[in-house]
Amino acid sequence: MTSHPQQGLETTRSSSGALNVNVGAASTARDVHPVRRRKVLVLGSTGSIGTSAMKVARDIPDRMEIVGLAAQRSVDALVAQVVETKVKQVCVTDEDAAKRARELLPPDVRIFSGNAGLVEIVRESEADIVLVAIVGIAGLAPSLEAIERGMDLAVASKEILVMAGEAVMSSAARKNVNVLPVDSEHNAIFQCLEQRDPAHIRRLLLTASGGPFRKANAADLESVTVAQALKHPTWSMGRKITIDSATLFNKGLEMIEAHWLFGVPMKRVEVVVHPQSIVHSMVEFVDNSVLAQLSHSDMCFPIQYAVTWPDRVTNNLPPLDFAKLASLHFEAPREDVFPALRLAREAGDAGGTLPAVLNAANEVAVEAFLAGRVKFTAIWQTVERVMQAHDILAHPVLDQLVEADAWARRAAINHLA
Repeated sequence: MTSHPQQGLETTRSSSGALNVNVGAASTARDVHPVRRRKVLVLGSTGSIGTSAMKVARDIPDRMEIVGLAAQRSVDALVAQVVETKVKQVCVTDEDAAKRARELLPPDVRIFSGNAGLVEIVRESEADIVLVAIVGIAGLAPSLEAIERGMDLAVASKEILVMAGEAVMSSAARKNVNVLPVDSEHNAIFQCLEQRDPAHIRRLLLTASGGPFRKANAADLESVTVAQALKHPTWSMGRKITIDSATLFNKGLEMIEAHWLFGVPMKRVEVVVHPQSIVHSMVEFVDNSVLAQLSHSDMCFPIQYAVTWPDRVTNNLPPLDFAKLASLHFEAPREDVFPALRLAREAGDAGGTLPAVLNAANEVAVEAFLAGRVKFTAIWQTVERVMQAHDILAHPVLDQLVEADAWARRAAINHLA
């Protein structure tokens, strides 16, 4: 059990690693102890999540200080962030870009490089929370390092919990650190579940925009172009996650992520299509009551809540005007047209190395589609074929997950050849 007297709360973890929050004398504690300013290391600072984190830091400077930054190759954007934040530690994972960063950054800024540099910057950082917004397997090792160092983890990268949910959550339980969701859907569920017994949950309902092909039939998807797939109707995101939204693989990955974050069986994690993206997710309880979290489609909302939790902090983000919303629409996802949800449920139920295989095969197939080498429909066809060929290893450690990821990438490349 980890006590937070300044917050008036105690957090515990169940055997599954799911976070439980217990209420203490919150108002009294806040009167006695000063407000804490959290020191944040941002991994993936130049991407959409990272730039949103920068906005949040500007908005609530008394509650959030960025103390380290990591990017892949966007050196100019990184340099501008260093100038603004005055951080003294950065990581650039692309080696050529790291050389350029050394030419542009002041000599007192320590520069780590490569994927190993992500672990090093975590190890050397004075941060008390690490925001992980790196796509793919690269975010896993620094996440586990952050947990080992007792840092809270704000997770914006689905792959971390999809690939290694069991390892991450068990490590967090052992070290008594918090794994805080930044994905808007999981952050919404986290807000709805606070101070409630997980045994009272009937279903977690993840909302999905439906992507650009919500009304398309199966035949239409055979001729989808890259440009069409990148036209998301609601969110502005990176290319890979935008394609995942179009295939619904992003929602499938989120189902597995929710399973590990909240300790809920896969069969009780469902998806409902909500095109307006105002309701970010819902929790249905055993008494048939449903709680939902609503806000505008802006990642600053979940980032701020993860950093300032368990407090609610004023900001300059726009409030909802319910009179202007007019109506909110919901519909069931069409799993016959978009098989990603079925494949994710199968992977989550099986566990072991299969979720990592699903994730890796999907990354390879998405890359091939974005390069114009394969059809849109080849994405889920490739994932299914690779999953069928995999021999699942239960309770994998990090090295075994890395090998499963590498195997799946080779298998997907061979299938697409």
